[in-house]
Amino acid sequence: MGGKNKAVFLPIGVGTGVGIGVAVGTATDNLALWLSLGIAIGSGLGVAMMGLSDGGASKKKGDGAGGVISDGGASSGSDASCASDGGSCGGGD
Repeated sequence: MGGKNKAVFLPIGVGTGVGIGVAVGTATDNLALWLSLGIAIGSGLGVAMMGLSDGGASKKKGDGAGGVISDGGASSGSDASCASDGGSCGGGD
């Protein structure tokens, strides 16, 4: 599929999730739980399929990110050992 049609995977994933969620929810008599789980899992699968349909083009572009994912936490080893959890802020021995 081309770059313009990769958004088609999200409704496919959500529709599949709704179908599976309704089936399992009806079988277990807990429709609300399984419908919401089906939508969430289907959305995740749809987004994953959208990323896979890209064919790795984002990795070929060389955007400079280098694949580093940061949560905004500690930036060095000394910062990581000085957490605010009440532990010691020493050498870690």
